[in-house]
Amino acid sequence: MRPTLQVEIWSDVVCPWCYIGKRRFEKAAAALADEVDLQVVFRPYQLDPTASPGKSAPVIEAYAKKFGGPQRAEQIIAHVSNEAAGEGLEFRMDRALRANTLLAHRLLWLAEATGHQYALKERLLQAYFCDGLDVGDPATLAACAADVGMPEDRVLAFLESDDGTAEVRSQLLSAMDAEISAVPTFVLDGRWAIPGAQDPDTFITLIRRLLTRQAEEDAEATADGPACTDEACDV
Repeated sequence: MRPTLQVEIWSDVVCPWCYIGKRRFEKAAAALADEVDLQVVFRPYQLDPTASPGKSAPVIEAYAKKFGGPQRAEQIIAHVSNEAAGEGLEFRMDRALRANTLLAHRLLWLAEATGHQYALKERLLQAYFCDGLDVGDPATLAACAADVGMPEDRVLAFLESDDGTAEVRSQLLSAMDAEISAVPTFVLDGRWAIPGAQDPDTFITLIRRLLTRQAEEDAEATADGPACTDEACDV
């Protein structure tokens, strides 16, 4: 039987390197398919938690404000678009709309429980980077959820409530506690963190190294045999 390894991917749906890193990780996962069962879950991170809810603006304006002007913004967009193209992604950041992503993360939290999270994450990234959709808009999010098999009316009702808000905020705080300050960050087995959109070979090497470590620890535990310190076990 293949060993199982949990992979928590901390990321935001408006982070270009998160989409690029997802593609690179998927290549590594495909190469390791016969060696390990990777159980992937996405965790929330907000690049701009101060973005106004319910409002969106062209991403080039946000980049210009953050990185020192339109020229620098265009350079950054050109660079990440070129990197994305190398992974088979066609970024259209000329029409991308920067928005607050808390609603999107709440929806991803819901999707984890229903088994739709992985497909929804891909759909939201595509919506933002390729389709020019507003990922801060409840109707847009509900439509994206419907695309991956979630009931649109129930998703809208969920987004209009406060459900999942406390849980997502708690996970955002957990990222701070774990000193995750940039995304994507891939956490293997809750103990090894891989920051950034690494190349597939790096993911493969580190995952294999962790699997070797786990096998060694399991062998040591088996060699030590069962132990009991409770007096009730004295037979």
